[in-house]
Amino acid sequence: MANPNSSKAALYGGLLANIGIAVSKFVAAYFTRSSAMLSEGIHSLVDSGNAVLLLYGISRSQRPADARHPFGHSKELYFWGLIVAVLIFSIGGGMSFYEGIKHIEHPEPLTDPLWNYVVLGISIGFEGWALYLAMKALFQLEGAREAGFWTTLRGSRDPAVFASVLENLAAVVGLVVALLGVYFGHLLNNPFLDGAASIVIGLILMLVAVFLVGRTRALLVGEGVDADTLATLERLTEQDPAVECQARTPLTMYLGPSDVILALDVKFRTGISAAEVEQAIDRLQDNIRAQYPEFKRIFIEAHAVSARERSGPAPALNTAAQAAAKP
Repeated sequence: MANPNSSKAALYGGLLANIGIAVSKFVAAYFTRSSAMLSEGIHSLVDSGNAVLLLYGISRSQRPADARHPFGHSKELYFWGLIVAVLIFSIGGGMSFYEGIKHIEHPEPLTDPLWNYVVLGISIGFEGWALYLAMKALFQLEGAREAGFWTTLRGSRDPAVFASVLENLAAVVGLVVALLGVYFGHLLNNPFLDGAASIVIGLILMLVAVFLVGRTRALLVGEGVDADTLATLERLTEQDPAVECQARTPLTMYLGPSDVILALDVKFRTGISAAEVEQAIDRLQDNIRAQYPEFKRIFIEAHAVSARERSGPAPALNTAAQAAAKP
């Protein structure tokens, strides 16, 4: 589970860095007529807006439940994560790609590249710092260091974390591409290379956006926990002395990065009283939340196991009780 403070720190750090960098890039692009620098300015401006949207999404997702939203507003963060992905693709990637094509078709004479080198060097430093904050938040996830970078990134359920990491990683790579485009364009006196660098930056942003769309889509339509967590849930349930077995695999769904809903269908041992079933349900909820505090809502449907069911083919289940999570 991600640390909310680390997620916000990564977003605020990226926001401050990108605002200053965007202004300096646009100034450098104006004086040098560099297409790659203009694309990088657009990229930083889009990243600034995206950080604001994700911070807004975090704020909206933390609103309490109400009559119309009984499960709360946690999925707001996933919605705004999807909007961020669309903006990266359309504005960041699309505009960079367009600027590259335009400068290849109508190349402009390159001027003194000193402005570009100064701004790009400063930008790499700031973007590297923002990337460090984002990576720090990512590797605070449980099991991240053992799983590795890509596995953790693909398994993260927090858009504030994985979007921030990918945006800043794309920014650093894009800056290196822009630097190479400017350098070789002047070295070979070929302005087409500057436009080509802009196209490459656009493609990088589009690839990042495609990943983000796929990730946020999976979360919006109701992604559940991983197989290891399901196995642990089954083990915790069946270890309870009042439980005979589980009637089916636990049902889970992420409502937010730290808000998961869980439904258990449990067969209790024959002969136990209603009071013992209630105690077992409370015990199961406490044991599960002790290991997985993100399970904010746990619903347990209780079944009694008859003597006939123990000795022969199982008949249709009889529902004895149904318990919902305590507030």
